[in-house]
Amino acid sequence: MKKIIAMLLALVMVFALAACGESKAPEQPAEAPAEAPADAAAETATAKDMKVGFIFLHDENSTYDLNFINAAKSACAALGFSEDQFIFRTNIPESQECYDAACELADAGCSIIFADSFGHEDFMIQAAKEFPEVQFCHATGVRAHTEGLANYHNAFASIYEGRYLAGIAAGMKLNEMIEAGEFTAEEAKMGYIGAFTYAEVVSGYTSFFLGARSVCPTVTMDVTFTGSWYDETAEKEAANKLIENGCKLISQHADSMGAPTACETAGVPNVSYNGSTLDACPNTFIVSSRIDWAPYYLYVINAVMNDEEVAADWTGTLATGSVVLTDVNEKAAAEGTVEAIADAKAKLENGELHVFDTAAFTVEGKALDSYMADVDSDADFEHETEVISDGYFHESEFRAAPYFDLQIDGINLLDTKF
Repeated sequence: MKKIIAMLLALVMVFALAACGESKAPEQPAEAPAEAPADAAAETATAKDMKVGFIFLHDENSTYDLNFINAAKSACAALGFSEDQFIFRTNIPESQECYDAACELADAGCSIIFADSFGHEDFMIQAAKEFPEVQFCHATGVRAHTEGLANYHNAFASIYEGRYLAGIAAGMKLNEMIEAGEFTAEEAKMGYIGAFTYAEVVSGYTSFFLGARSVCPTVTMDVTFTGSWYDETAEKEAANKLIENGCKLISQHADSMGAPTACETAGVPNVSYNGSTLDACPNTFIVSSRIDWAPYYLYVINAVMNDEEVAADWTGTLATGSVVLTDVNEKAAAEGTVEAIADAKAKLENGELHVFDTAAFTVEGKALDSYMADVDSDADFEHETEVISDGYFHESEFRAAPYFDLQIDGINLLDTKF
């Protein structure tokens, strides 16, 4: 009997070592315990059994969705997944079609399903209740921390820090143009195109403005809204309107190339979002901030493979590599921009600088030392959570998705119907 057991153990070790040789997982650290190869073999077996589904609002033609698509491909490649281990569903609207797509992915054997748009949330929750054994992960949503579902999760990132850094690049460009005599300091006005008046958009344009004002104190900003995440015609028309109204630089929280191409045609500097527009706009593109979703995808997939709990609300940061900027286009940017961004980034990372420092803005002429935010989203839109302490507004700490919805002085909203 002992000989038989010994032979069986030897065979197990042979198969375990063979499985390790096939694995594309990273090597174990030198200090790992002796049994690490067996653990690696178990992880490899789990990885080979894993299937993941992705739901995207649009396709590669949307800068927003392309950013998610690229991150999904990157994460799956890093994990060594074969093409039959991940399924993409593109052009899935914020409707019952999202629920249908989620159910189809679950029926196809996906153990994790990701969705990328705010309006997908209700339908992802509906599917999560029907498939309790599947993990449903939703980017930009707000209900996971109150819904109480063990298999439903939200994620976002501190992109307000990235937009603040991009705003510094914008402010430095305005300073360069002022010094060149193109306009006066009092005429330093930016334009911003938002999709909707959601807190996510408000947080984004406010952090961008505060970054610009940190280096160009006279700057003001006009904001207009399109009522759509992706409408190339509306975004281009909005950009042209802002330019006609005297805006010297344009940025946006909308997903098409409408605004960047309008800026390139008009010769107006542009700070884009979700990726570089350098190829199409070589003369006007300065920099872009974006969320890199690959760290989140890797976090969730590895957690599920290792039978670990997935956080209900996950916030990526500069430190996790979730908030990134493209390379600065030095042809269009002001001299010293790269260095100024690097300096501010270091201060954000070490806690010396906070984007929403209450000393940096006022609301109706008054500084704030208290604010109750609508963190626990419900039908009553009740503002129930104190979010100002230690001298700054604590964004994305009480839930991942932004809840900064203050209208600060210096920003002029041209319309709020959306």
